Amino acid sequence: MTDTPLHFYYNPQSRAAIVHWMLEELGIPYEMHVLRFDKADHKTPEFLAINPMGKLPTIKHGDVVVTEGPAICAYLADAFPAKGLAPAIGDPRRGTYLRWMFFSGSCMEPALADKALGREPGKPSMMGYGTFDDTMNTAAQAIAKGPYVLGDMFSAADVILGSTIMFGMMFKIFPERPEFLAYAERLKKRPALQRSEAKDKEIAASWG
Repeated sequence: MTDTPLHFYYNPQSRAAIVHWMLEELGIPYEMHVLRFDKADHKTPEFLAINPMGKLPTIKHGDVVVTEGPAICAYLADAFPAKGLAPAIGDPRRGTYLRWMFFSGSCMEPALADKALGREPGKPSMMGYGTFDDTMNTAAQAIAKGPYVLGDMFSAADVILGSTIMFGMMFKIFPERPEFLAYAERLKKRPALQRSEAKDKEIAASWG
């Protein structure tokens, strides 16, 4: 699959920055298509034919279209297994990896949104994430031993979970717990994240 063209639809001020980090971790060639929200590039007929939601991130790998950050990162990790960003099927760590790969979208992001918008949460039994405190405690336990979700193995799950935690703390929505702060500091030292963030800032700055 290394010879199959990979198209990445991106805006630096969106969740596409997460996939940008993932692509830099993989170190594979890709073609970046920058879509500006202020010009409604994401609502053109051409892009809507690829992703009818008109949302980023989106990738097109050959004839395969994948949307949603966790799904994209999971797909890419499996598509390029030699890069070592996902345990192989049959590896005992695979279940733990998948658990935390999708915890962010299933629990952390809904909890983040409710908190940020000041929405009164419903009964825990009705909420996909239960309670905000339970979600924070569970995430903290997952990374407490470290250095990564799978111990010494850095994986795509860290790209997803780490991005969500760092975003939540940046906007003062998630608590600055010692576990979150230490985990974020470890992730910020990764050259791939530094490269992607530098490019994100460069592109955003060029728009004025």
